[in-house]
Amino acid sequence: MREIVLDTETTGLDPGMDHRIVEVACLELRHHVPTEAEFHCYLNPERDMPEDAFRIHGLSEDFLAGHPRFAEVADDFLEFIGEDPLVIHNAEFDLRFLNAELARIGRPLIPSSRAVDTVQLARRKNPGAQASLDALCRRFDIDLSERDLHGARIDVQLLAKVYLQLVGGSQPTLELGAGAAGADSLAGAAAAPPETARPPRPHAPDAAETARHAELVARLKQPIWDL
Repeated sequence: MREIVLDTETTGLDPGMDHRIVEVACLELRHHVPTEAEFHCYLNPERDMPEDAFRIHGLSEDFLAGHPRFAEVADDFLEFIGEDPLVIHNAEFDLRFLNAELARIGRPLIPSSRAVDTVQLARRKNPGAQASLDALCRRFDIDLSERDLHGARIDVQLLAKVYLQLVGGSQPTLELGAGAAGADSLAGAAAAPPETARPPRPHAPDAAETARHAELVARLKQPIWDL
């Protein structure tokens, strides 16, 4: 089972007002376990950087000017995410921006049905509790010390840990057929000698117990044993 944890940073809140993606990061999960495969890039938004957005992620217009445009990395991005589910915190926001970028270059849009929204997962799991990424990291005791500013790369790493907690944690050692190690474990279990069966324990009453039972029955009125 392959899933892609995804996050973006942008110049603002609304792609309809010409706001653009400035960073995108993806992290691969296999059977709920992060692998070393990732996709990450900064993007030239081809516009200015509003001060409000700069205070959130710290990506300046000058810094981004030297990076590729979305159109230049779109093929690599789409190849990496494939057709697999996308784990996104507040999926509607990121998908609106991604689909605006894809529409701009005439590429197929990403359907919302592919998204696993961790905000919705968190609200179903803990109704009424805060569902921000920071709040969820604190709830699950996930280290936030390296997160001074918002950044897509650090956020997908944190989100992967949060997601695994929301779905009950990973159990990689329980995967059957997960590779040579799993096969060896199963083979070893199959080759283990069976345990020696223990003889049955005696449960029949002895003569003294039978006599005491007869005395008890004699003192009862209409005992069921005499019916």
